[in-house]
Parts: sequence; C-alpha cells; structure tokens
Amino acid sequence: MMQACGVGRRSVGLGIAAAALAAGSGARRVQAQPAAGGAFPERPVRLIVPYPPGGPTDLVMRAFAEAAQKPLGQPIVVENRSGAAGTMGGQLLATGARPDGYTIAQMPITVLRHRFLSARPVFDPRTDFTWIIQLAGYQFGVVVRADAPWRTFQEFLDHAKANPGAIEYGSPGVGSSLHITMTQIAEMKGIDWLHVPFRGTAASTNALLGGQIAAVAGSIDAGTVGPDGPMRALVSWGAQRHRRLPDLPTLREVGIDLVSDSPYGIAGPKGMDPGVVRVLHDAFKAAIDDPGVRSLLERYDMPVLYLNSADYAAAVLRQIETEERLLARLGLRPE
Repeated sequence: MMQACGVGRRSVGLGIAAAALAAGSGARRVQAQPAAGGAFPERPVRLIVPYPPGGPTDLVMRAFAEAAQKPLGQPIVVENRSGAAGTMGGQLLATGARPDGYTIAQMPITVLRHRFLSARPVFDPRTDFTWIIQLAGYQFGVVVRADAPWRTFQEFLDHAKANPGAIEYGSPGVGSSLHITMTQIAEMKGIDWLHVPFRGTAASTNALLGGQIAAVAGSIDAGTVGPDGPMRALVSWGAQRHRRLPDLPTLREVGIDLVSDSPYGIAGPKGMDPGVVRVLHDAFKAAIDDPGVRSLLERYDMPVLYLNSADYAAAVLRQIETEERLLARLGLRPE
C-alpha cells in the first residue's frame, strides 16, 4: 500500500469507486451456476481499463486478459476509458453496469479517494463494488529525457528549488498517487513545481519527448531508460531498487523517506453472485503465473500483490481509512 504521499498544487474532483465483499481462491477451469440460472460465462467478458491504450497499465491488463480468458473459456474484451486519474472504470461499474460478471474493471488506488476528493461523489467505495481479486502494484519513479541536464535526482531537485515554478512534470491526473507523492516531495524539499495532468502515462511520455514538460512521474519502463533509450530514470519510489535497473536509487536512498507501491486489482458492480466472483477470481489468479504477464510486470517493476476476494475487500476498507486520514491531513478535502 502507499505508505507516504503528498498533495498537489491543484485539487480536482475525481470520479469513482466502492467496496463490497466476495469470496474466492484456487485457480481451476469451472463455470459458475448463478442463482438466476445458467452457466457463467456464456459470452465474452468486458474488462474496462481506465487508462488510454499503449501505456503500462493498458499493456499489463491486456496481458492479464489474454491469460485469464484461457481458464475462463470465453474472450475478455478490453475497453479503454481514460480520464479522472484512473477512476472512470469504477464510475461505469457504479452507474449502470449489471452485476452479472460480464462487466468488470481494473481498479487503481485512486478509486478509494473518490469520495474524499469530490464535492459531489458519484458513489461510495465502501459499498458500491464487488472486489474480485488484487493482482499487483505500481512502483513509480521520475523520468526525464536522455538529453536533460540532470544526471541525478538531487540535481533535478536543486534546479527546481532554484527556479520556482519553472519545472513542469506530468502524471495521470489530479489526485493520483503520482501527483500526491510528487507534491509531498515538493513540500519536504521546499520546492514549487507545476503539475500537468494527462490521461495516462503514454500521453505524458509523448509530452516529455516533445519537450513540453521537463519530467514524468509514472511507471518506469526498463526498456526505454537504458543507456541507448530516449529517457533517463532519476529515482524509483519502491522499498527496494527496480529489479531491472539495479543502479537506480530509491527515494529513501536519496534522503526522502517515502515509498509508493500503489496496489490495484479487479472489481465488478455491487451485488455479484459469489459463484461468478469465484470463477473470475480463479481465472485472473491463474493469469498471475502466465509468463507473458510476469514479463510485463517485471518490465514495469510491478510487484505481485495477490489477495483473494475476501482479503482484497478487507484491505480496501482499511486503505480507505488511511486515505481519508491522509487527505484530511494534507488539506485536500473539498469544501
């Protein structure tokens, strides 16, 4: 879970999320027999990915979908719905999706902040979802262009402090873990930099490469920040160093006592049949061990943080309490 975060210079309402219990464990090929009759699944399952195509989340979730559809016995069709810091999937689940298991969504931790960051929350993350499975977590960092003048994160911080308001960095949106943590770093170091929200990491990366912003806070793609890559990673935010970038220091190693390993999983609308939840859980649980999934998780330094349905729902409730206290302390609650 995200152990430390911070606020941004701007606050905007998000849109999403909620919580409800369900059961699950074991990975086997089986069809559920819902109380309403009929086997599940009998047709393709729609998986909402709340980020645009081409970014780390989209690529990883497409790999999960491809692997999970094998034990499920039906296709899993990915639908991208970007915006609102990754909360659009939760919004769609809570405002019209039927609880039949045929519409599910990837749920980042920003879903849990919705009711605390919006003056008019669409739903309550404690009650409006069926939590199916926690899969993995994001471990983030700060990336600049390969030709940027900063070779270390300390040089980047020194430049930002000496030039208030001159550094613009991109993130997936206001209220995201990336935005919050970057602002916490700024508060700790006495820095004034400008947050530029995008619809996803792919969009912010394009802006970075085009010279429109100075840095990106996001997942670190080990394939693009190497010696011959177009970007350079300055720092990672995990408790340990990036598995494929062992020379990249963590925030703690550069004197900033923060860790961000924001978890994510799969949920559906509230009121789902426990048998349907079990089938979906088992399919995605099996997908965790798929070689293609594991390769992408390693590439983007996303640790497996598996929890079954009941444990995931309980962890969500605990994290909601943590987020409420954190956002109140940082003064991000809307008036």
